[in-house]
Amino acid sequence: MQFWENNNNEDSGNSGNSNRPPPPPPNWRRWVSPGLLVLVMLLALISSPGLLGGISSTPEIAYSDFYEQMMLNNVSAFDYQDTTAIVGEFKSSIVVVAPSGRTQSVRRFTTQIPVFAGPEIERLRLRNDIKPVNQEYSSTSPWLSIILNFLPLVLIIGFFVWMGRRAQGQMNGIFSFGQSQAREKSPEMPAIRFDDVAGQDAAKMELTEVVDFLKQPEKYVKVGAKVPRGVLLIGPPGTGKTLMARAVAGEANVAFFSIAASEFVEMFVGVGASRVRDLFKRAKENAPAIIFVDEIDAVGRRRGTGLGGGHDEREQTLNQLLSEMDGFDNDTNIVMIAATNRPDVLDPALLRPGRFDRQITVDLPDVKGRHEILKIHTKNKPLGNNVELQSLARATIGFSGADIANLANEAAMHAARYDRRLITMSDFTTAYERIRLGTKRPPLSNDKDRRITAYHEAGHALVSFLIPDAMALLKTTIIPRGRALGVAFYMPKDDSLHQSRKQLEAYVRVGLAGRIAEEIVFDDVTTGAANDIQQVTQIARRMVKMFGMSDSVGMVNYGDDGEQPFLGYSITSGRDYSDDTASKLDAEIKRIIDVAYQETRELLDDHRSELDKLAELLLSKETVERGEILRILGLEDDTDEFVPKSVAQHLREPENAEQNGSDKKEAIDVQE
Repeated sequence: MQFWENNNNEDSGNSGNSNRPPPPPPNWRRWVSPGLLVLVMLLALISSPGLLGGISSTPEIAYSDFYEQMMLNNVSAFDYQDTTAIVGEFKSSIVVVAPSGRTQSVRRFTTQIPVFAGPEIERLRLRNDIKPVNQEYSSTSPWLSIILNFLPLVLIIGFFVWMGRRAQGQMNGIFSFGQSQAREKSPEMPAIRFDDVAGQDAAKMELTEVVDFLKQPEKYVKVGAKVPRGVLLIGPPGTGKTLMARAVAGEANVAFFSIAASEFVEMFVGVGASRVRDLFKRAKENAPAIIFVDEIDAVGRRRGTGLGGGHDEREQTLNQLLSEMDGFDNDTNIVMIAATNRPDVLDPALLRPGRFDRQITVDLPDVKGRHEILKIHTKNKPLGNNVELQSLARATIGFSGADIANLANEAAMHAARYDRRLITMSDFTTAYERIRLGTKRPPLSNDKDRRITAYHEAGHALVSFLIPDAMALLKTTIIPRGRALGVAFYMPKDDSLHQSRKQLEAYVRVGLAGRIAEEIVFDDVTTGAANDIQQVTQIARRMVKMFGMSDSVGMVNYGDDGEQPFLGYSITSGRDYSDDTASKLDAEIKRIIDVAYQETRELLDDHRSELDKLAELLLSKETVERGEILRILGLEDDTDEFVPKSVAQHLREPENAEQNGSDKKEAIDVQE
């Protein structure tokens, strides 16, 4: 069970068009040689049926049968085909046994003669006055003989030609192993502009100077100015860093080379450095140009760990990258843009002036930015007139650009699933819940599990209303979603970037409330609170070790040991404090949780009747809204203060909207 939603921001790619040029037409010349080879083989098989394994038109008989017929003077004509073969014709047909075991009547024949039998055959020829066989009786035509003689050579040559052409691409790949794998933007692809990027006005202002330099470099050269050669885009996943780099190239109308940093390094030593050299060579040949390296922390991590050969290869690649960035001349119109969400692990040499000397933060958008992003991602979607993008922007606190794009797409898919012509607000709210809470699963069938889950979620919900500084709860449900058996849906009050000590302590209390409710009601505990305990412990640990929110420990940062290994700093996590200090830290973390536990238990004991009412309401309705909980506590409904009324209305009844959506689809107009 989880007591607040996990907002998993995933970088789902750029929102720009990804149209690619049509593939080139197939090359018919590559099929000429194999086609001719097949044609020659077919001609040979047609001309010589014996090659197919059947019975030859001129059967071969045993030499003993031939000699017997010579003695009987039953051979009308024969001739030597070569020194050991004879072809001829009998005066009267004879019956012989074929190699297959069948008997057949033979008039024309071929036979193999022993070398020593030549004189005897000639003596019988003269005695019987046998003439040479006519050419039309020959078992093998001259053309077929020529084909059979040259066919092996043709087959061998054709095979090597075919294999050579087939392997040409692979050989090119082997010999070009050190060439850059960067993808150059095709001229046919539509250019992305700054107008296609929303919610990042500050970052666009910073990059405008780079665009102006690429368009008018002489303006800066005249006054001796040096525009930053390297721009590092820093921000969480999904905020549009790659899209921003493509927009710079589109605005400047210059060549754009993009590559993921992981594509530099291969299993062979020196390949990464070679690819870096080739990438910068291609960029200089196409200057002015932009080089974009995504996830640069894959090769730009701090040097010095020395963890095996692969690590050494990464360091060689980084050294070559640093060398190439130093090699930019003042008149070289090349700008390198890189993106990362881990600037803390980058090598300091990469961030010094002259390399990535300008760092631009691409952060999560505010409410205005989310509104603009929603406009972009819904401009090609038919919206109903009840869709309020401004309300959705207010409700999507903490969403990145990729999350908003996913929200719009999920809403469109939901509308299509119910055969609706327009996308309504209920589609957006259903998609919103799916993203924030997870996919809805069938309700629990076990009464005991339902009762435990109901009290668990009631504990979370009730405490969030009874203590100040807790996040606003909009609804709670015992319908399983994702991996959780029950979910409480919380909404931050605003876009605040700070969290106070009281807010974190409130998170700890709300997190413990589910487990405490189980203890009070059932006098036992279950494994359902495992995720709650994990999150509570993590919050308390950071309060003590990172945020300086403990009076006994003081304002000392003891770091987070779990984030250090293998990110460029050291091989092992280690720690820079004594065992005695570690014991004090553990004791303080436990004290914070124990104090929160005791206070929360007293709070729930004092409000046991409200806890029972809320749990029973969950068992009967499965989903309880904020207003219903406030009525149990004797308070007024203040949902509109935390979420727009239009969103709250559809959050209350998404199931009804799904069931009745097909009846309403014609009654909603398209939003202009």
